[in-house]
Amino acid sequence: MTARVLIVDDIPTNVRLLEARLTAEYYDVVSASSGREALAICQSQDVDIILLDVMMPEMDGFEVCRRLKADPRTHHIPVLMITALDQPSDRVQGLDAGADDFLTKPVDDTQLMARVKSLVRLKSLTDELRARALTGQQIAIEDALRAMDQISASGGSVLIVDTDARHAERIRAYLEPEHRVDILTQPADAVFQVSGAHYELALVSMSLDEFDPLRVCSQIRTVEQARNLPIILMADPADKPRVVRALDLGINDFIHRPLERNELVARVRTQIRRHRYALELRQSVNNTLAMAVTDELTGLYNRRYFERHLNIMLGKAQEQERDLALMILDIDHFKAVNDTHGHDIGDAVIREFSARLRRNIRGVDLACRFGGEEFVVLMPDTDFAQADAVAERVRQSIAEKGFEVGNGRPLSVTVSVGVSLNETRADTPESLVKRADVALYRAKREGRNRVIFDAA
Repeated sequence: MTARVLIVDDIPTNVRLLEARLTAEYYDVVSASSGREALAICQSQDVDIILLDVMMPEMDGFEVCRRLKADPRTHHIPVLMITALDQPSDRVQGLDAGADDFLTKPVDDTQLMARVKSLVRLKSLTDELRARALTGQQIAIEDALRAMDQISASGGSVLIVDTDARHAERIRAYLEPEHRVDILTQPADAVFQVSGAHYELALVSMSLDEFDPLRVCSQIRTVEQARNLPIILMADPADKPRVVRALDLGINDFIHRPLERNELVARVRTQIRRHRYALELRQSVNNTLAMAVTDELTGLYNRRYFERHLNIMLGKAQEQERDLALMILDIDHFKAVNDTHGHDIGDAVIREFSARLRRNIRGVDLACRFGGEEFVVLMPDTDFAQADAVAERVRQSIAEKGFEVGNGRPLSVTVSVGVSLNETRADTPESLVKRADVALYRAKREGRNRVIFDAA
């Protein structure tokens, strides 16, 4: 997976060394010699990951990181801090500033590439979700980005998988003031454990008696609700080859033993915050997609969705020589309802009409609000007789019973219906809609509250 990497370091030799390592792995590399230059680059071009030195004049790496993470346009870019500082407190300060990971100089090539690959993979996923949200509605992604600042990393639900009960209890003591922590000492039960609870993070020991920790991680990820569960490995320095393999497999992070309490707390906090943000963004995308294709008042699909779907369904019907029917429905004298009773009552009529329409079409039929008081129903595999039966059933369901709309007296409502059929290979979505529309106007002219078919 290729990506654009921004190296930020005021020492040219350090930049050249990192650039050589990354270029050999086919990464596109750009560089900045100061924090201000780095911020400007991130504003002017797409960057997939930032390798950020801490000790720089004028603006140190911690401040650069804080500014990147505070800006909605750049906060999603992963930041990997690289520094000569080696105290746990420095790593904690970097993670608290918003850094996604932290490496100490001299940088081990294997660790560097494993971290870069892992964070680039995360960036790719985030970019996909952002793009999908932007496609549907710009405001949704802006809301999601603002939500990141409000997401708390406290009160998390954490699972520790470790066959050493004493070691697991010590980790739980580190985390429990802030999070709810469960311990699993039988890794064979991992799938059952994550299936029965909602966890936001798993800490898995690399020293499991008689169990392969990577297989345990992969089994956890087979559970649907844990497919995106963040996993941190607790590893010894000698576990490096397997840790690299784990990061390639999608494990989120690791921490070396002996565990430093503050670093562990900071890494757990980072992963939980990131997990909650991903859930928020995913929900925003789902809501945006729903908003893009459904009518807010009725819950039916909207005209945009109908036009796209009609194009697909008509193409399939013609290709497979199958029947297709389309009906357009218009509530009779609806303007008088609004003028006499007000728009609130008009909205109530629209909602009740939509509910009756849903109940009286078939499961295969697609009902949409076309606009105002006009609706369409697309009916696949439907010939004249079937379309007539459905249309008449809908018409009767509207006319036979008054609409209870909250004003104490039921309103009498009727509907006019125009129907067209896919009859020739020359039909287009536009011609099918046009013919149904012509039939609808005939129904209006001939007295309303009726169904009229229009032939090709």
